Amino acid sequence: MTVAAPATTTSKKGGMSAAGRARIAAAAKLRWAKINAAKSKPSAVVKAVVKAVVAAKPVKKGGMSAAGRARIIAAQKARWAKIKGAKPVVKAPVKAVSQAPKKRAGLARKAVLA
Repeated sequence: MTVAAPATTTSKKGGMSAAGRARIAAAAKLRWAKINAAKSKPSAVVKAVVKAVVAAKPVKKGGMSAAGRARIIAAQKARWAKIKGAKPVVKAPVKAVSQAPKKRAGLARKAVLA
């Protein structure tokens, strides 16, 4: 028994005509033209905000007045004077400690690679 090959058809289902594709492409180009035109022309609100920001001087926030800083320095000096006055400072002799130079792997590696 021989089985016949199924018949192939060249027609395709669905699809779009050339005129339909042209209409869709034209509509997309028109949408993008409107979007790009809106981007290049800022609105009046945006212009006003930009103008206000540029015109405004930067305001320094925080910080301390010279008088406030002087009060803190005076209080700190008074605290240290009180501490130093209560305890005599005795300095112990400082022994010299020899330290071996630190190894520098980066320089050694560069010397090996060179």
